[in-house]
Amino acid sequence: MRPRSPGLLLLLLCGLRAEIQEEEVRAMVGSDVWLSCIYPKGNSFDLNDLYVYWQISVPGKRNTNSVVTYYLSGNSSAGHGDNHYKGRARLSLDGMKQGNFSLHLHNVTPQDEQKFNCLVFRKSLELEKILEVTVTLNVAANYSMPVVSGPSQDEEFIFTCTSTNGYPRPNVYWINKTDNSLLDDTLQNSTVSLNAQGLYNVVSVLRIGRSPTVDVGCCIENVLLHQNLTSSQTETFTGTKDSITEDPVDDTQDAVNRPILSVLAVLVVAVAMAVATGWLCRSRCPYRSYAGAQAAKPELELTGQFARREGDPWRNCRSTGSGELGTPLSLCPPFRTGATR
Repeated sequence: MRPRSPGLLLLLLCGLRAEIQEEEVRAMVGSDVWLSCIYPKGNSFDLNDLYVYWQISVPGKRNTNSVVTYYLSGNSSAGHGDNHYKGRARLSLDGMKQGNFSLHLHNVTPQDEQKFNCLVFRKSLELEKILEVTVTLNVAANYSMPVVSGPSQDEEFIFTCTSTNGYPRPNVYWINKTDNSLLDDTLQNSTVSLNAQGLYNVVSVLRIGRSPTVDVGCCIENVLLHQNLTSSQTETFTGTKDSITEDPVDDTQDAVNRPILSVLAVLVVAVAMAVATGWLCRSRCPYRSYAGAQAAKPELELTGQFARREGDPWRNCRSTGSGELGTPLSLCPPFRTGATR
């Protein structure tokens, strides 16, 4: 008769040993992961000849295991022993026929960080254990970028650093950004707490004496991810006991921009003056039409008896053709042929 309880059957089989394989896997919170358990000899198997178990240790209870999922000979599907894994842990029946007893775990949570044991028995071999694999699952989650606030108005500078929703428990450091040295741990007080999602939130308070210039940063280290997150904004403060002034974040960029802005301002003023000058000149200067270049007509100078004399009525008499000035011919004395003036 076959035991109906998978836990009871597993207890009966626990004395049978096989060579244990060990692996280690890392997964991010919320992702899916495969926990590998593969028979090394590449045999094919009859599902009616197999007993497969995935189990974990019960926290706080030594030598007590909880079944995550299992497959018993003659079943058409796998079952679940722990409600925490119901709907999240799955075995592939087609894979088991090929010797692949791996566990597919959906939507990883921080509570999944533990050792998973895979056990495979064959009914035809008098329930001999043919495979045992231990997979250590390490779970990680990225912390938010640390944010530094402060300093507070007090006898000393007090800065506060916050970062949330990370895993596993972090290391917290305060840095003197002037020379990138670590500040003494005794100057800080860090509080790390678990939130409703099972992730860690961090609040760290730094207390340092007043000084003319303070340039500090907060660093959150996630050891599992080999990740160091440092507050993105440089916290630089200058001041005295009675006043505190926060320096600009990036003075270098402002220094580069000032000359450019000055040149642009000068150019704008010069263009405006040129436009104003041209408009003023155009409005005041008389309009002249250009009729083209004209050759100067030389005036015939008379000599001798034909020279013009003072008081001579013919002095100013000349043709009044187009473009020439002079007394009209009608105002000149009559011309007598053969007479001398």
